Amino acid sequence: MQSADSSGQSTHDTAENAPIPASPISDFWRALALLSRVPVRGIDDFRAELIARSVWSWPLVGLLLAGFAMLPAMLVYYLTASTLIFAIVALAGMVLLTGSMHEDGMADCADGFGGGFECARKLEIMRDSHIGTYGVVALILCFGLRFILLSAAGDAGQAAILFLVMAIVSRAAVPVVMHILPPARADGLGKGAGTPSLMMVGLGVGLAVILALVLSGVLVTLAILLGGILAVTLVAGVAKWQIGGQTGDVLGATQIMTELFVGIAFIAIL
Repeated sequence: MQSADSSGQSTHDTAENAPIPASPISDFWRALALLSRVPVRGIDDFRAELIARSVWSWPLVGLLLAGFAMLPAMLVYYLTASTLIFAIVALAGMVLLTGSMHEDGMADCADGFGGGFECARKLEIMRDSHIGTYGVVALILCFGLRFILLSAAGDAGQAAILFLVMAIVSRAAVPVVMHILPPARADGLGKGAGTPSLMMVGLGVGLAVILALVLSGVLVTLAILLGGILAVTLVAGVAKWQIGGQTGDVLGATQIMTELFVGIAFIAIL
């Protein structure tokens, strides 16, 4: 009996310590399941190592989600020729696909950073499911600015391009913050998502640059990259100052802020 138990334990340990099989396809589906509400069958393993390895594909997830969100938006634009309606429907589609996870992070960061005086209190507020005044104001300003940016791009016939580029580049920015900042908590998404390697982060950024070049050209890509760098620097700097690292909420705020900075850079260079 002892021998059988030892053998079973040994087999179990070997299985636990087995290397994680590399699969770019599973990376993408895992990223899609993590970053959206899209049902993905067969993906139920979200160990930190697997999430960290999948970050190279996050720009592709952004491209896919933005593409789906634009389908009804393009339909209503065809029927109404209104860039304002296009912007509203496209943003609503993205919110439905993502479950507002990034907006939730933005609101929680605004409440925590604005409402707490000590790090522990800030983190406590950020974990509270209720939304406060700072969070409401942050969401209004962020949605309003995204709406205005898409409308302005629409006047130049570039709303669809901007919508795609914002989704792509912003999701390449999130792993950068995951890499440069330590988790601020011992639990939560910021810790559970792991620390992606520089290679995986670089692959994601490189992929985002290639997609941006194809969609918008060299000059615009340079401008939006500058906007992305400024957004990451700002969010990472404020998060380090406020709570000493990153959390899932900080990562969500990174995505939203990068969209805004990319959008501003895009409009400025048109």
